[in-house]
Parts: sequence; C-alpha cells; structure tokens
Amino acid sequence: MSIKENIEGVKEQLNQEEKFFEQAVRTERFVKKYKTPLITFVAVIILAIGGATAYDVYDNNRIEKANTAFNTLNVNPSDQAAANELKLLAPLLYDAWKLSTASKAKDVDALLKLQNSKATVVADIALYQVAALKKDVAALASYSYRQDAVYKDMALIEEAVLLMEADKIDEAHQKLSTISEESPAYKISRLLLHYGVK
Repeated sequence: MSIKENIEGVKEQLNQEEKFFEQAVRTERFVKKYKTPLITFVAVIILAIGGATAYDVYDNNRIEKANTAFNTLNVNPSDQAAANELKLLAPLLYDAWKLSTASKAKDVDALLKLQNSKATVVADIALYQVAALKKDVAALASYSYRQDAVYKDMALIEEAVLLMEADKIDEAHQKLSTISEESPAYKISRLLLHYGVK
C-alpha cells in the first residue's frame, strides 16, 4: 500500500468520524431543546397504556361479577342481594332477567315497568306481552304498526284471534292477510285463514 492510499484511507476515516460526531451533536441539541415535550409524550403514552389496562381489568371483573349474580338469580330468583348486584353492575341484563321472570309469571305490573327499559328489545317485548296478556286489541294493533316491533306478526295473529272471538271475521282476515310469506308466522296465518271461523 502506498502512502497516498494510506492518507486517503485516514482522511475518509476522519470524515466518517467527523460526520458521526456532527450527527451526535445535532441529536444532543435536539434532545436538549425538546426534552420536556419528549418526556411528557412518553409519560402520556405510558399512562394511556396503564389506564387502558386498568380499565380492562375493571371491566372484566365487573362482567364476571354480573355473570355470577345472573347465574345466582337463575338458581334462586328470590335472592335480593344478587338482584341488587346485577342491577348495579349490568342494568340491561337485569332488565332482561326481569322480563324473563315477569313473562313466566305473567306479571303485568312488572311488564308495564319494563316498557320504559333502556334495553330497547326488552321494552319492545314487554309492550307486546302486556297487550297480549290483557287481550287488548287496540294495544296489539298499535304494536303491530310499529316499524321495529320484534313480535309484529305475532301481534297480528293475536289481534286476529281476538277479532275472530268478537265475530269480526272480515277484519281478522284482513289482519292475517298482511303477514308476508317470508315471516315465520305465515303458516299460522294461513291456517287461521283457512280453518278459522269464516
């Protein structure tokens, strides 16, 4: 190797070291200049991750306690402590449980209270149950006109049966004819139209 090549190699090595030190100085200046925002940013990320983890643990614990209370109520419906805990931890699940017990017991008063439930399906089913249990033709008709009624076709069938019992056969047939072929209640409506009072 010649001296000229050695000098060129040393120069290149010095240039590389110089660039490295220059980059290190720039990085140091950047860190000094933005030290507080960088630390704040890292702290916020750590707190957000910690908060999300803590919330997940809390939420899983709440769900587990609500499930335990629900299972206890299924075994012993008169357990007031489990009912209160379920109502506190999962009010919508509590309303669903109340709907189930009120429907089994045909408890109109309990069903009337559930008509104001925040669980829209529970409120809807309670509305239908009350109308069916009271055999209220007007309430069934009102329910069947609702766009999002869960038991719309069943309400029409109930209404038609009540109308047949009141000797309003034509009106009953009109109600039954509005049930579409895609409905699970279609066959029942056809049977009532065919074998019902004419």
